[in-house]
Amino acid sequence: MAEHFPVLIVLLPLIAAPLCVALRHGGGTWLLATLATWGSFAISIALLAQVLEDGTIKYQLGNWVAPWGIEYVVDELNAYILLVVTAIASVIMPFAARSVPAEMGQRGVYLFYTMYLLCLSGLLGMTVTGDAFNVFVFLEISSLSSYALISLGRNRKALHAAYQYLVLGTIGATFFLIGVGLLYLMTGTLNMADLAARIDKVEDSRIIYTAFGFIVLGIGLKLAVFPLHAWLPNAYTYAPSVVSIFLAGTATKVSLYLLLRFIYSVFGHSFTFDKVVAGPLILVLAVAAIVICSLVAVWQRNIKRILAFSSVAQIGYMLLGVSLGTVMGLQATLLHIFNHAMMKAGLFLACGCILYRVGSMKLVDLQGVGRRMPWTMMAFTLCGLSLIGVPLTAGFISKWYLVTATLERGWWAAAVLIVLASLLALVYVGKVVQAAFFKEPETGVVNLAEVREAPLSLLIPTWILVFANLYFGIETDISADIAGQAAKQLIGASR
Repeated sequence: MAEHFPVLIVLLPLIAAPLCVALRHGGGTWLLATLATWGSFAISIALLAQVLEDGTIKYQLGNWVAPWGIEYVVDELNAYILLVVTAIASVIMPFAARSVPAEMGQRGVYLFYTMYLLCLSGLLGMTVTGDAFNVFVFLEISSLSSYALISLGRNRKALHAAYQYLVLGTIGATFFLIGVGLLYLMTGTLNMADLAARIDKVEDSRIIYTAFGFIVLGIGLKLAVFPLHAWLPNAYTYAPSVVSIFLAGTATKVSLYLLLRFIYSVFGHSFTFDKVVAGPLILVLAVAAIVICSLVAVWQRNIKRILAFSSVAQIGYMLLGVSLGTVMGLQATLLHIFNHAMMKAGLFLACGCILYRVGSMKLVDLQGVGRRMPWTMMAFTLCGLSLIGVPLTAGFISKWYLVTATLERGWWAAAVLIVLASLLALVYVGKVVQAAFFKEPETGVVNLAEVREAPLSLLIPTWILVFANLYFGIETDISADIAGQAAKQLIGASR
């Protein structure tokens, strides 16, 4: 059975999705989705342990040898991403049992879990496949289900957000497919390892440069790279709580993984950073995202919208590490993928708790809520400290590695920017904490006298991620070492 883990991790949620439609019973579909999700999580742990011990795993579908057949490849990098995606998806499930019916009603619960499992399967498929066209197939599976999930929000603006994401997501997927088609035109193969071997002979062609541009731009739209991020704030703000948590913790992380996989494993380090000279462009976009989106977040009046713009800024941090083109910079990026998934999912889980009891995400409605929901707001505060980068939290470790990587390259200005941007994060996180703990409720807005603490089924998943943020802020051997090994493998193979 273990030899089939690379395909089983994708098949479990993919098979469970239509079974949810057949079952239709709310509680039954939750149990089925939970079993499939936690099963994938267990497989991801086994795959990571096997890769760390034995090296890269290759799995041929139908025993068709690559490049003629589709090959799934699990190395240290995507085993690491598989663990992040399945861990966040699994922690969400106990939270979803109560949150989903409360926000969507019992009638639509089975449809939610169907789309949720399809989205998870698509994300896992994109991560594990070694075939460029197969990436597009799974990209469409995850994207179409994401549009449906966002549209399930209780606010009518959720439909507009889903439509906006659909338009931009379709453009991004089309650009990606055009780029893959151009690569196939020049190389005659779709297998990523085979593409990497053949691109060297034709890399001076304008078609290869064009393919690089289309692929990077297409992935950039899905990743919400500034200024291609227009879909993300509305999607995170108006989607149901569980959807916001899931997308913030997983979707952008997989998109960044795809970007790294193509620029390093397919096109190669020398082509990306020496011939295309993509480093300075990535740096400019990263800095713009960090500064502009952090400033925009400061002026927002909706907590989910604050966190949405913060996510675009955090993507900027990750891209800053990529722009360095070094092992240390890439290690900082991979480490921040892991840590940001924990902190941002924890923050959105706390928002889900607030929405469950208060029914609003507006700061004006939440003045004084910290006195009625102390455990929820304490969880938000601790994850917020991690987002800022306070010592003894996971966020501090990410920024420490990133600052070290910039200083290693002699980029003192970038190091200063990281510190100053953390102060902006302090401002917008502080706004929420101030409203919750230090302001008096406004009369006639929300009756906080009737508000009580969130139920344990919502608090426990939230605090699991709070403790994870604290644990990985103190014990860094596991996360930092795996990120470092993955970075060395990725850059070493591309050279």
